[in-house]
Amino acid sequence: MAEADDIARISEQEKALVFGRFDEATAFALGSLLRDRALAEGLGIVIDIQSWDRPLFYAALPGSTGSNANWVRRKRNVVRHYATSSYRMRLIKARPDRTFPPGDGLDPADFVLAGGAFPITVVGIGVIGAIAVSGLPERQDHAVVVDALCDFLGKPRQDLALAAE
Repeated sequence: MAEADDIARISEQEKALVFGRFDEATAFALGSLLRDRALAEGLGIVIDIQSWDRPLFYAALPGSTGSNANWVRRKRNVVRHYATSSYRMRLIKARPDRTFPPGDGLDPADFVLAGGAFPITVVGIGVIGAIAVSGLPERQDHAVVVDALCDFLGKPRQDLALAAE
């Protein structure tokens, strides 16, 4: 039941956390907000914000590792393919090996079932990119992104947060 509740809440997050516009300055401001929080809290994460045509913001913080860059790339690919958060897909597919079923035709070298990437959606346009974080447990990666989006868009975190485990 908790997974079903999380899937429903993530759907709400995706509908609520939408931008009126999104450009390079927006990506930098959002990325900087997330970086500042991560530094203040000692979160060893990689932050990656991209539109579908180019990178817009990237930061690797103390405590992150070289593999985190690959994890954000694979999570971002999930958002691009499904136009939904990578954690939502992780919960829907629920495969312990973190790979997509063979019938989906998605190479595990390029796609992973793991939380931490969220669609960047613009009103009247749709999903134009993704913000991804890697370095924490996947539910926490997802929550860090959602918190940053809430703060940036002026939405109360508690209204959109996943239930406590």
